[in-house]
Amino acid sequence: MRTGPGKSEFMSMPLMTGRYRPWVMSLSLCGLLLVGACTRDTIDPDAPAAEPVAALQQIARHLADNDLVGYARASVPPAQYTRLQTAWDEGHSRWPLTDLPLDGQLLPMLAALSAPDAPKRLQRSFDTQIAGQATGVRQAAHSMGLFGVQYLRNQTDYSEAERAHYSQVVDVLSRWAAAAPLTEKQRAKTTITLLTATARNAGLSTDAELQAAGMEGSLRRLGPFAKALKTALASYGLSLDAAMTGLRGELVSQEGDTALLRIQYPLAGEQIEAQVRMTRREGHWYLARTLEETDALLKAADEAKAAVAAQAEHDAQLAAEAEAAAQVKEGASAPAKP
Repeated sequence: MRTGPGKSEFMSMPLMTGRYRPWVMSLSLCGLLLVGACTRDTIDPDAPAAEPVAALQQIARHLADNDLVGYARASVPPAQYTRLQTAWDEGHSRWPLTDLPLDGQLLPMLAALSAPDAPKRLQRSFDTQIAGQATGVRQAAHSMGLFGVQYLRNQTDYSEAERAHYSQVVDVLSRWAAAAPLTEKQRAKTTITLLTATARNAGLSTDAELQAAGMEGSLRRLGPFAKALKTALASYGLSLDAAMTGLRGELVSQEGDTALLRIQYPLAGEQIEAQVRMTRREGHWYLARTLEETDALLKAADEAKAAVAAQAEHDAQLAAEAEAAAQVKEGASAPAKP
């Protein structure tokens, strides 16, 4: 979803995006696609973490440290990681960027932020359409919260439990946005300066640049931008690092190589609760949904490569047949020797 008519460019930036999926899933900077929970008992932060919980906390820790390569390596088994690198190099994957907020808008956003006139253009947009409009922004935040919940209810991509979890996040972010100083001019100037500078330094605004940099190269260059984005959000009272480092969990059940965890994390001064499925593969625990999605991605990549190879073989066969036919025709038309 996108901002409606009359929304400024600044409103489409990460501070208050009009695209509900990334706004709803701001916490998913840590790639945690979680399922909703019902209980409110506080998880003991001093209790020893079960192995699946520790694995989940390690994933979050990498992102709190802005270590996107570490996050990617901790999210899938080593052999699968290698295949994902190959799929990236062959143009079949952009994982793990597709796990992050703004997955479909990341490159356009980086291009807009890294444009030579971006600081002045974004500041001008903010000054004319947002600065001093505190009442309007509060009303917009409230409306986005209501619309976001309704949007989630109609989404068939999410399970009922996931919709329940994301609805919690929508409510919290709606209250945060309504109270945050989003209309302060000087704060906006600082944010714009920070984001435009780090976007330029990343040097990634096209898919061709991602392809050339490779998976790990791209992730290393995007690490400072992730840090800048989190710094900007924290200056408005939304600390994603606190959510990641404050993640707590306990084992609900385990059957063989599958486990169900109950987790809690702080978000904008409130506690979010959810349940998450974990899968053990090759002796280590991973988010079940991440494995499911990367398995599907790699299957599609293999099918695409097979289709290309089959087409190349077919084209080569047609070319060989055409050449053979031409030779026969040439031989038939040649004059007979005396």
